[in-house]
Amino acid sequence: MNDHIVGGKWPLQETIPTGQSGNRRVEHHNLRLRARGRREMLVAWLLTAPALILLVALFFLPVVGVFTIAVTDWQFGASALSFVGLANFREVLADDGFHASLMNTVVYVLTVLPGTVGLGLAIALVIESSKSFRSFYRAIHFLPYMATLAAMAIAWEALLHPTIGLVNQTLVGLGWPTANWLRDERTVLPVLAIIGIWQNLGFAMVLFLAGLKSIPQDLYDAADLDGADIWFDRLRIVTMPLLGPVFMFVFIVVALNAFESFDAVQILTQGGPGHASEMLLFTIYRESFEFFRTGYGASVAVVFLLVVVLLTMIQASAMDRRVHYQ
Repeated sequence: MNDHIVGGKWPLQETIPTGQSGNRRVEHHNLRLRARGRREMLVAWLLTAPALILLVALFFLPVVGVFTIAVTDWQFGASALSFVGLANFREVLADDGFHASLMNTVVYVLTVLPGTVGLGLAIALVIESSKSFRSFYRAIHFLPYMATLAAMAIAWEALLHPTIGLVNQTLVGLGWPTANWLRDERTVLPVLAIIGIWQNLGFAMVLFLAGLKSIPQDLYDAADLDGADIWFDRLRIVTMPLLGPVFMFVFIVVALNAFESFDAVQILTQGGPGHASEMLLFTIYRESFEFFRTGYGASVAVVFLLVVVLLTMIQASAMDRRVHYQ
């Protein structure tokens, strides 16, 4: 044991400074660490500052501005305004037009969401099981999501024309009754929902394809050994549980896209006939920029924001309980 002692001291003892000299060295070392920490913090703030500035300028300031306008009677272009408190919100909640717009939006979302997710998953499963032309099928189904809906709406308007449109011409050839699809209160909202499903279908399909690619083949082989050799059993036991995170993401994104539907309404129906196809974003636009009731439009925007946040939180919470990450 004495062989490990140098000069009557253990080696560890030699590395520990003692006395005033040791204290100065420790204090100097701590000062250097604090200075380096301040430099690193400064660099971190400098690197994140552009993103923070953009976040404040493009998100927080507009939100604060909308909340501020919502409690005033300001009209677009006016030079003066007055504080009215919650009067705009009381008017919104008592407005039958707003009730119709809110109900149309909810019905639209509840139609587009399951239609997009269900068809997107089905097409992804078919493409994944296909032996050839996978890239072609992916591109064909993804094109509507990449296309500008303003341009595609014109094509839909031509297809749905009451006299020369391909849809009615086909129905006439089959001997079935036709309809004025975009001017009938009974058909206009379902038609807009079909257009919404068509637009978002490619996005959902691509995400589901990515999720299917990430599932190891070994799990399917193990399921076969356990007797799950039917495609439905493989889907229920292996595919669906492992697609849980993808399902949650697709549900939330498609729901938000559906809530933000505006282009098709603006181009094809203008909210008509009556209020049959008017949705919340179109109501905000019309009240703010056509009727110049900016305070009222801002209050509708606040209610819209609260509804979207609430439904998104409920949906995320419900989906999170069913997500499998392992």
